[in-house]
Amino acid sequence: MAINIKTEQDIEKMRVACKLASEVLDFITPHIQAGVTTGELDELCHDYMVNVQHTIPAPLNYAPHGHSPFPKSICTSVNHQICHGIPGAKVLKNGDILNIDITVIKDGYYGDTSRMFHVGDISIQAKRLSEVTYECMWLGIDQVKPGATLGDIGHAIQTYAEKQGFSVVREFCGHGIGKNFHEDPQVLHYGQPGKGAVLKPGMIFTIEPMINAGKRDIKQLGDGWTIVTKDHSLSAQWEHTVLVTDTGYEVLTVSAGTPPAPAFINK
Repeated sequence: MAINIKTEQDIEKMRVACKLASEVLDFITPHIQAGVTTGELDELCHDYMVNVQHTIPAPLNYAPHGHSPFPKSICTSVNHQICHGIPGAKVLKNGDILNIDITVIKDGYYGDTSRMFHVGDISIQAKRLSEVTYECMWLGIDQVKPGATLGDIGHAIQTYAEKQGFSVVREFCGHGIGKNFHEDPQVLHYGQPGKGAVLKPGMIFTIEPMINAGKRDIKQLGDGWTIVTKDHSLSAQWEHTVLVTDTGYEVLTVSAGTPPAPAFINK
């Protein structure tokens, strides 16, 4: 596994790209309400990225091997959709939960982040799933320091999620990021402590657990992109891009509207 260690210049550029990605989520937050379509959210984000930020929406026409080009500028995954939901005519309604995943390119560097949003009044289970998933992401982030391993991150996430009665999607994972959308390492959200690559200062990767209320089994829809829970149970995801520092970690995808870390992280 060839993990790219970032230079100081790389890190500065990544701070900028990651903050911009997070600011797209700040911008779109007030627009998320019952009656709006996911396609309208995509158009608003696209316009903001291209015309206000002067960033490139990385998902638009992204076509990894074996996939048709992704047709939109953001991913919108509603309720039982796990990830890679394609924005379109879907109208948001009261009680929906929604993940919006943003990746922008600025000066050749990628910034990648996602948040969960609630539409009106959501069920107790949906609220708990979103909160636990957020805590899972932060428990993973809190493992990051030089000398720790990728397995430490996955183990912390898996242990907590399963203790709450939820399941961890295994087919999708976090990833290294920089001048490429996806680089080594793959950051699994399950695993054994002490296993996997050892973390070193200058590594940058995403931590983005996908947690299901029911079983972990998934299926892909006919559009070739959207991933859903096989049992139609709710799914949630949160994502930050993280830098390994000399003493621990720095979360790069932070902006004015970023939700604070859970109280148990602020030691």
